[in-house]
Amino acid sequence: MKPLNNHKEISIDSLKEISTWVSFAHDLNQLLELILETGTSIMRAKASSLLLLDQKTNKLYFKVTTGMKKNEVKQFDIKLGQGIVGHVAETGESLLIKDVARDKRWHRSISDKIGFKTRSIACVPMKVQDKVIGAIEFINKAGGDTFQQNDIELLNVFSDLAALAILNARKFRLVQQENEGLKQALELNHNIIGESKAIKDVLADALKVADSNASTLILGESGTGKELLARLIHQASPRKNRRMITINCAAVPESLLEAELFGHERGSFTGASEQKIGKLELADESTLFLDEIGEMSPTMQAKILRVLQDGIFYRVGGNAPISIDIRVIAATNQDIAEGVANGKFREDLYYRLNVVKLHTPPLRDRKEDIPLIARYFADFFKKEKGNYQIEISKPAMDKMIKYDWPGNIRELRNAIERAVVMGNGKQIIPEDLPIIDGEATINRVKFGATLQEALDDFKKRFIEVNLKHTNGNRSKAAAVMGIQRTYLSRLISKFNIKK
Repeated sequence: MKPLNNHKEISIDSLKEISTWVSFAHDLNQLLELILETGTSIMRAKASSLLLLDQKTNKLYFKVTTGMKKNEVKQFDIKLGQGIVGHVAETGESLLIKDVARDKRWHRSISDKIGFKTRSIACVPMKVQDKVIGAIEFINKAGGDTFQQNDIELLNVFSDLAALAILNARKFRLVQQENEGLKQALELNHNIIGESKAIKDVLADALKVADSNASTLILGESGTGKELLARLIHQASPRKNRRMITINCAAVPESLLEAELFGHERGSFTGASEQKIGKLELADESTLFLDEIGEMSPTMQAKILRVLQDGIFYRVGGNAPISIDIRVIAATNQDIAEGVANGKFREDLYYRLNVVKLHTPPLRDRKEDIPLIARYFADFFKKEKGNYQIEISKPAMDKMIKYDWPGNIRELRNAIERAVVMGNGKQIIPEDLPIIDGEATINRVKFGATLQEALDDFKKRFIEVNLKHTNGNRSKAAAVMGIQRTYLSRLISKFNIKK
């Protein structure tokens, strides 16, 4: 863009174009860069910065910068009231400083440290509904000129555009979260079903904790419905209109887990071509569900603990703090108290998460619920298949009640799905169910074997049965068994299980 001789002549078309983009663009960083770069060109400034105010720390952080030292300046922050920018953000009033050396408010430490000589500054606050959210400053006019009052007037226009862009981005994100929250509620197909005392007790406790903001730790075996219980708590809480954010700590490699949780800035590492918003930021004013928290490394445990304590974190490669208000629900199928005792899990994080502890009972402890759950899944899958009616025969139901379901509800669900798909379409019979006969299993145990040998023998046969009924599909077998696919692969190699 060519230098401007007349602000009105040059800026109107540019401002019209940017104003249109502000209404429709949702890439906030790209839009703010465009606004600042256009303003810098029109103002004929040597450098410029857009700073955002963090209400918790009362500091201003560089969001977007231009000029030869734009990367160096991002390493700094400015206290509210400090320097020209800090004064503008604190008072909400614009400042035009033609010679900073003559102004007592000038704070020169950043300029000195990055080797940039500042002569003049034009700075205006950014406001959303009369609340200051940051400031924009232009530094050193080209050609040795100084900024004039009409520059401040134009700068206010760019400040309003930037503030509008931020407001629109926040509104868009809020609507998106509310829509996702509604979608989650509508897609909550599989309710927690049961009339047993065990399940009624845990549901009553879950509804009690839902009204609070207390961190909750859900313990239970794989497949017992820990995530479903977390969703129930979220949907019964004041945060229900926002989407609950989930992450399985065991499913994400440790090298990627930090970026998944905290997000990253563009260029922060090889392959980071764009900025990524992390799970923590997405969960602001909502619920973050940390599944399989017991699998998290001590290093990541320390970082998560800091976030829970301070409510502030930084993206990977970022220097601006991000304040969040989240409610954390964590879950694990491990004995986490034992993990604390042997040093694998941080005691301070355990107590931080364990404000309220809930236990999801295994299916073998609530067998009176098996008929209800089995019929629910049979009705659900018959609709998917398009059948009108599928009955469960008494021998099939007796077999399901007799079985201990080591994979719990997840295993029962998959067993019913297979029975519906592979059966005659009218009635589920015992032969349709891919489950092991308990008595037959006991009778196959060899007398004289050690406990470890007996356990290994059972594991091998258990894996073989599940692989058989999933046609050798390791991912499906692992899901039925409630374990990770990588762990299943290790067991297959250990027991030398052939295809």
